[in-house]
Amino acid sequence: MGKGRLEAFSDGVLAVIITIMVLELKVPMGGHPDALLPLLPVFLSYVLSFIYVGIYWSNHHHLMHAVRHVSGATLWANLHLLFWLSLVPFSTAWMGENHWTPLPVALYGFVLMMAGMAYSVLVWCLRRTPGQDPLLEQAMGRDFKGKVSVVIYAMALPLAYVHVALPLALYLTVALIWLVPDRRIEKRLHGDELGH
Repeated sequence: MGKGRLEAFSDGVLAVIITIMVLELKVPMGGHPDALLPLLPVFLSYVLSFIYVGIYWSNHHHLMHAVRHVSGATLWANLHLLFWLSLVPFSTAWMGENHWTPLPVALYGFVLMMAGMAYSVLVWCLRRTPGQDPLLEQAMGRDFKGKVSVVIYAMALPLAYVHVALPLALYLTVALIWLVPDRRIEKRLHGDELGH
């Protein structure tokens, strides 16, 4: 199967996720700067989640450039990823509205961890789809960043009950690891284009 519909659907879902998140930002009552202060946890949670959704969109985009075909398993793996990403607005709002209390912060991390695992499953399915460009396999390698990210999320979950700043720092660390799109694919595709 072609990949066009999967890309278009994924882009649409991610756009809706970002739209839902921004709608959670409520306009404060009052026109003075102090009215914004109670919104700070909500806004900072939104910024972190916006960055995460952007990271997934960017890496998904790069990944799809290295893909020739998708299979039924790939479609379900992509839906699995989108399911976990669709929970980001809820977990973001709960975490922000409750000013980063332990359970919402842990749930937020759980959603991120599951999205990370789902992305790895998607990559695994794509690698096993017949007819793929060998560059996909070469570019993805051992997926060190993906594995490390899931381990960091798993470590962060219990730390929410020690001090919420610890898991938030770890979530930010993973975001920084992934902020630059996965260049493995870009390098391999660019190198292949130069070789032809």
